[in-house]
Amino acid sequence: MNLELSHDVEADAWTTVCETSRLTPGRGVAALLPDGRQAALFLDRTGRPYAIENRDPFTGAQVLSRGLLGSAGGRTFVASPLLKQRFDLETGRCLDDEGVSVAVFPVRTV
Repeated sequence: MNLELSHDVEADAWTTVCETSRLTPGRGVAALLPDGRQAALFLDRTGRPYAIENRDPFTGAQVLSRGLLGSAGGRTFVASPLLKQRFDLETGRCLDDEGVSVAVFPVRTV
């Protein structure tokens, strides 16, 4: 199976980013999108896929794919490897600063 994400929801454009077998639950990988942005791809421990923007908004570094997965209050998050802010993988909202968020990409397996 392949993991696809939509980086342009209005155009209903889906891009195949990798085979799901290349992902390890609890660990992230980065993917370069056709528009030059990067996505951070994750599988949680149950095998559910997520894709968020890879750019850490606090530092500007493309590092969120290297963060640690966890959960708080029933929400799955990734903690940035640099300053440790946590980003909800469903909403992109920073759990440590509600005024900050990252883009979330719809994902599907085909």
